[in-house]
Amino acid sequence: MATKEISPVQAILANDTFAFAIKRLGQGLIVIFLVSILSFLILKLSPGDCFTELLANPSTPKKVVTQIRERLGYDKPLFEQYFFWLGNTLQGNLGSRCQGFSPVTPLILERAGNTLIMSLASLIATWAIAIPLGIFCAVRQNTWVDRSVQVLSYTTQAFPSFVLAIILLMVAQNTSLFPVGGMTSINHSDLSWWGKILDIGYHLILPTMTLTIVGFAGLQRLMRGNLLDVLRQDYIKTARAKGLPENKVIYVHALRNAINPMITLLGFEFASLLSGAFITEYFFNWPGLGKLLLQGTLEKDVNLVMAGLMLGAVMLTIGNLLADLMLKAVDPRIRLEEME
Repeated sequence: MATKEISPVQAILANDTFAFAIKRLGQGLIVIFLVSILSFLILKLSPGDCFTELLANPSTPKKVVTQIRERLGYDKPLFEQYFFWLGNTLQGNLGSRCQGFSPVTPLILERAGNTLIMSLASLIATWAIAIPLGIFCAVRQNTWVDRSVQVLSYTTQAFPSFVLAIILLMVAQNTSLFPVGGMTSINHSDLSWWGKILDIGYHLILPTMTLTIVGFAGLQRLMRGNLLDVLRQDYIKTARAKGLPENKVIYVHALRNAINPMITLLGFEFASLLSGAFITEYFFNWPGLGKLLLQGTLEKDVNLVMAGLMLGAVMLTIGNLLADLMLKAVDPRIRLEEME
């Protein structure tokens, strides 16, 4: 009897991982929807709006302010304003700013891209340093190298990011080795395509150093602690008793289990890529999303702030999903049903 062939689409739909991803995305959409309602209500019910300062200025005609409010839909009932905003957002239109009526969408995308450049650079640098260093210190536990790294970790973790940013800015100003702030040089537009990349990378050094120095300490200690816990397990002792090479015991058997919590943490790191660098952006005058959202909050610009909050909620949903999928890929013994 001939077996019935399954089409690629049917195979994908029947895949447990695909079903899990769809379910998680559905849950994420519900969370994003609830976050949007709560955020919109808090912003709208807070005292004042973006027109408060205009109304307080005697030289501003109230008729002009009224026309602007009608143009942006601020004169409608609260629930109508929300569904008007939601409908536009689903169509990719995040509205206009109160100040200048510039569209929010291209501004948010530009600033989010700038923040991602800095956050991804620091994320790669932090993990590239912290994970190997944590493994090395766990394998060489209680040696002078391990103790020196732990002292360095505690010292750097005690440093607030703004203090470290100020110190690095002072070094840059006194040595002229690095740019004091900003994302590009004055002649950036005159440079070649490759020159523009190098220019941005040059301005990226100090912000990346700030985030990396502050972030690597906790990550290194976590990796070290996880690996030490696994190395004390009975199955590791059994593997050593059987005469397996030490490198195989550590890097094949122990590390696979020790890395699992780090995979979960990486998902949360992805979720915070757009929100974890505000202080660094501020001190290094980096034109990122954090500075823009602070400005929008001070101006009570609902469309701008809502765009940033929704982008953060989407990143959180995607980050959690990626963490679960990476965890499953690294350790096939984990069942997706256990993550529900």
